[in-house]
Amino acid sequence: MKKPKLSFWQILNLSFGFLGVQIGYSLQNGNTSRILEALGADVHSIGYFWLAAPLAGLIVQPIIGLSSDKTWTRLGRRIPFILLGSIISALAMFFMPNAGNFTNLLPPLVFGAVMLLLMDTSFNITMQPFRSLVGDMVNDEQKNLGYSLQSALINFGAVFGSLLPWILTKANVANVPAAGEKVADSVIWSFYIGGAILLLSVLWTVFRTKEYAPKEHALYNNIDLEAVEKKEKSNMFSLISNAPKIFWQLGVVQFFSWFALFLMWVYTTRAIANQVWGAEALDAKSLGFNEAGDWTGVMFAFYSAIAAVFALLIPTIAKAIGRKKTYSFSLLFGGLGLISMFLVHDKNLLLLSMVGVGFAWAAILAIPYAMLSSSLPAEKMGVYMGLFNATITIPQIAAGVLGSTLIALFGGSPIIIIVIAGISMVIAGLAVFFVKEKTE
Repeated sequence: MKKPKLSFWQILNLSFGFLGVQIGYSLQNGNTSRILEALGADVHSIGYFWLAAPLAGLIVQPIIGLSSDKTWTRLGRRIPFILLGSIISALAMFFMPNAGNFTNLLPPLVFGAVMLLLMDTSFNITMQPFRSLVGDMVNDEQKNLGYSLQSALINFGAVFGSLLPWILTKANVANVPAAGEKVADSVIWSFYIGGAILLLSVLWTVFRTKEYAPKEHALYNNIDLEAVEKKEKSNMFSLISNAPKIFWQLGVVQFFSWFALFLMWVYTTRAIANQVWGAEALDAKSLGFNEAGDWTGVMFAFYSAIAAVFALLIPTIAKAIGRKKTYSFSLLFGGLGLISMFLVHDKNLLLLSMVGVGFAWAAILAIPYAMLSSSLPAEKMGVYMGLFNATITIPQIAAGVLGSTLIALFGGSPIIIIVIAGISMVIAGLAVFFVKEKTE
């Protein structure tokens, strides 16, 4: 029996909470390096701090996926995990920019790193079930729309989250730390506002979405519940060994895509500070460096805005030329955009480089999940989506470990790392042509 066709608003409600999660995630991406440098981290070692995110995802997401596959409560299967993760995420966001106020507990840099780890772990607890929720509730015919809407919401959230420190600065909130402080008020209040919106948007999904009960879910996905209960339990190793081929093929594309994204997130602030502001931004507490940090947020917001619009066009474009070509061309444009930053010394022209990144980001958030979910067994949707997250986290771990080596190898120039990120994204775009879909 086929899953029922959902209305546009029902599909939107499934992912609405991701809007707030992405506001928090974008604040983290755009401001973590800025906060850590202000707390005392060195640019050559800052990539190691960022390893908290992929390490948390690598461990947490498969566990959450497996647990949510086997969970059923009055709230549903995935929603309890979404709600729990959002509460912890918001609390970590409230504490991280105030790391300098807890010196009686831990040194500021250590406290900031702990909050980063907690924030990343809880973001992963929240994000993974959102992916599975769309796979559970949306039929194959509407999956392109389901994941494209999720991508659009993610990017609308990213626009706001990335711009928030800049908006507050324009509203005359201090953009330089006060005497004796380490983090500017514009960043602190951004994290407060982002955490509050995260909670409210997740509550919208919690109260506006009703998951299919176990018997309904089994009926719509042709699952024999008795056979599943009697079947020998699968461990992670057997699940990985029995994963469909497309899981591994998409994994290669994901590796080079997320390797590139991680380098971009970590090194853009320092790269454009050196490239555009020069000597004015050498000190992490200087006005020049904080202006570069704000402009990084503007750039990230701009590519997210491009991605939000492009995500809504993906179903139409994919129908016309196929998902693979849409995916590949998007990644190629993203790679060229990153490489072009090497030639730009005007902050406004950097926005043009972000256009290609926006195309790539929209495709990365939507197309691989639409391609993969059609090939996964419904009763193992959660755990496989969790395992697939390793194709996101492992490349980020690799980039975090290699980032310091690369920046030392190229004379401490962060802009060269951005070029390497662009080359990696181009490789990802070419690798798409080796992916074989179950359905086109």
